Amino acid sequence: MTVNGSITKTFLLLLVVIATGAWGWNQVSLGTAAVVNPQTLAMIGALGSFGVALFLMFKPTMAPILAPIYAVLQGAFLGAISAIFELQYPGIVISAVMATAGAFLGILLLYRLGVLRATPLFKKVIIISTAGIMLVYLLSFLLGFFGIEMSYLHSGGMIGIGVSLFIVVIASLNLVLDFDFIEKGSAAKMPLYMEWYASFGLLVTILWLYIEMLRLLAKMRD
Repeated sequence: MTVNGSITKTFLLLLVVIATGAWGWNQVSLGTAAVVNPQTLAMIGALGSFGVALFLMFKPTMAPILAPIYAVLQGAFLGAISAIFELQYPGIVISAVMATAGAFLGILLLYRLGVLRATPLFKKVIIISTAGIMLVYLLSFLLGFFGIEMSYLHSGGMIGIGVSLFIVVIASLNLVLDFDFIEKGSAAKMPLYMEWYASFGLLVTILWLYIEMLRLLAKMRD
């Protein structure tokens, strides 16, 4: 495992996401003429990529095969979702992409300068915060079946925007953990398949950050 190898594979996975994302976007643009219903496509992409991610977390050796599959499924999901957001809020997608890229480069710069380091305390705070966010999202999903909505997660207003800002910050700081894993994994000369596993982890964080940027910008538009 090397840093350069992990970076290369991350770019390859991003290219796969962009390619399938373009196809997913096109399905929304085609409307009734689409090959796959956009809502169905988004659901398949979301659930499929979630299942692949869960399996991969426990089977890192499968990363060379499953990481590209995850990228395909996530691309289809994000393409459809992005197109739906764009129809409602013109120009929001390019803004979200630029904001995500800016956050990524900013965190990378601070990491390289040594301002942000993955200390034991830092890791503990970010992991606990991320787990808490995921639990809240899961609870919101389950409550949705009973017609109960956690309004501050989905609506605008100062509280909703504040919650989204907090989530964006936590998602951004997860990049530090990914950078640290790649750096230490390379130094420890982990097996080659760990490059795919590390790039998968970095991709998950980048795409999560992009989704949260979309949600934040949508709330600010509202």
